Amino acid sequence: MTHASKTLLALTLAAAFGGFTATAIREAMQAPADASPVAPAPVPAATGALPTSVGGSPLPTLAPMLAKVTPTVVSVHTKQRVRVSPFGNDPMFRRMFPELTQDRINESLGSGVIVDAANGYILTNHHVIEGADEVSVTLADGRTLPAEFVGSDADTDIALMQVKASGLAAVPLASADTLRVGDFVVAVGNPFGIGQTVTSGIVSAVGRSGLRGLGFQNFIQTDASINPGNSGGALVNLNGELVGINTASFNPRGSMAGNIGLSFAIPTGIARNIMDQLIANNGVVIRGTLGIETQDVTPALADGLGLSDARGAVVTRVFRDSAAAAAGLKVGDVVLAADGRRIDDHDALRNFEGLQAVGHEVALDISRDGKPMRLTAALREQPRSLSGADLDERLEGAVFAELPERLRQAGANGVMVESVERDSRAAGNGLRSGDVVVAANSGQFDDLPGFRASFTRPPAQLVLRIVRGGRPYNAMMR
Repeated sequence: MTHASKTLLALTLAAAFGGFTATAIREAMQAPADASPVAPAPVPAATGALPTSVGGSPLPTLAPMLAKVTPTVVSVHTKQRVRVSPFGNDPMFRRMFPELTQDRINESLGSGVIVDAANGYILTNHHVIEGADEVSVTLADGRTLPAEFVGSDADTDIALMQVKASGLAAVPLASADTLRVGDFVVAVGNPFGIGQTVTSGIVSAVGRSGLRGLGFQNFIQTDASINPGNSGGALVNLNGELVGINTASFNPRGSMAGNIGLSFAIPTGIARNIMDQLIANNGVVIRGTLGIETQDVTPALADGLGLSDARGAVVTRVFRDSAAAAAGLKVGDVVLAADGRRIDDHDALRNFEGLQAVGHEVALDISRDGKPMRLTAALREQPRSLSGADLDERLEGAVFAELPERLRQAGANGVMVESVERDSRAAGNGLRSGDVVVAANSGQFDDLPGFRASFTRPPAQLVLRIVRGGRPYNAMMR
């Protein structure tokens, strides 16, 4: 058989087989519907499938608990009107070309949690509502309600709002801050404005502090994801009780880099204390203070003070009529612990004070001349602001206040010019609202009580060292 004949025979056989196959398929498709089906091959069980029960009990789920918690968590919407000019904040050009200045509405999203259904009280973060002209909340059932601002405390990042509505649900507050490392927690909020979201994790640490720019700190650290928009939402335990207010996440690459399991919440005990003060004190917080100035213990100081370790806060000044003076604290004493909480440095003691209420009796473990002692001091009210006229007539018209704690966490000391009256003597001397006074020839000071104490003997020529817009300069008060 020639090669051409073999090829023709192969093609003929292929065509015949193809026709047979096509005919078989067509006949199978045209078979009656009531034909007996072919038994399917057995499918092996999925080796990775979860069981529906364990030991006769259904698998555990958080759904029943969350059914009670999620209605208490709200989305917070804020609007802030800002005036935008191509000349920035330059007042002269803004006055010369007012037609170029436009209003713009900045909007932001956050979360909040209803803690009192009868009165409509909602806790959130101060940074969520800071500077807002309008605030509204959207409930889990879809209702959107205007919210009234009750008060806030920037240094603990707690704010309180109030809504008027029926049918509200409130989350129960945990009776005490008894969280332990390893306890399971659940975060509920509105991350990135996408809607109510639940994340879970464990408590990674408690009593966390030393984070720059976050005010007074005693944070719960958790690996539950807390993303932008979660701020102000609820951190609950497995009983559905509020154990913290979500406030921040830490990521050196920025929030858009994703969750890396470092999130922080304000314990319920602190949030409850701040809320009670905001309600009782017309929207402000009154803190207790020992009335002392301190500095860190260096290795050289530790040797001179008879300490085995270079830690603690050494007292450098005790203010007259202060809680510390009444308790018998003296210059040179080293505070090592407060209410059993270890004090490693000046910042740790200040952070402890900032979280205490007026009248709280603090047990201080100190070292005096190398010997351990324990003193008890009842904290007294810390002034929130001082009138310049009460300090020195050359400062008439100015009001001085403590620095925001976030600036202190960044390493700043001094006092802030809270306000300056127009055409006042302070205004004539060049003081402006927002100035930070870091030094004066009246004497040394770190904070508002120290600033007041430095004017016991006012100098003939008063010079203030001021930082404005990041630039320091000396200002003569005439």
